[in-house]
Amino acid sequence: MTRLLPLAAVAASIAVLPVPAAAQDQAGDKVNSVIIYGDDECPPSVDGEIVVCARMDESERYRIPKPLRESNSPANQAWAQRVRSYETVGAFGPMSCSPVGGGGQTGCTAQFIEAAYAAKRTGSDVRFSQLIAEQRDERLATIDAEAADTQARVEQVEKEYMERQQREQEAAGTPAPAAAPTSAPRTVDPLAIPPSP
Repeated sequence: MTRLLPLAAVAASIAVLPVPAAAQDQAGDKVNSVIIYGDDECPPSVDGEIVVCARMDESERYRIPKPLRESNSPANQAWAQRVRSYETVGAFGPMSCSPVGGGGQTGCTAQFIEAAYAAKRTGSDVRFSQLIAEQRDERLATIDAEAADTQARVEQVEKEYMERQQREQEAAGTPAPAAAPTSAPRTVDPLAIPPSP
């Protein structure tokens, strides 16, 4: 009797185990995942096949897929970075920014300054000098046109003023004033002594 009890427990546990249904033995429809770009049409599905389309922007058509672009794998590290890491092996002593050796702390400031300039060169923050130069170029591009417009307006106003003055003098019956004779400019010697009074 004691032997039958474990056998009964084993038989009961086998009966409780899940058994796959007969429908799961047959394969379902084939699923075809397709990436399409821009306004491309999704390919139609055929019998026994389901087509799933993921639409991407047109600018991504000839680019490396985004998951493969940025990878932290050591295999994707540039050779320049690998060489730089080998250059720092065993770098200690003066100007090394290392706690090892005498004068190791002396190189830390130089490294901080280099890191700051590298961050400034590659940073995406606002570059004020670039914005100022762009605004200056924009203003200088329009200054010649504005000066020409202002000069044309001034000449037109002067012409209208002279014509109006000439009409008023003709209506009053007085002749127009003759232009003042121009004489050669007199040069004055700045070192000459003025005459006494």
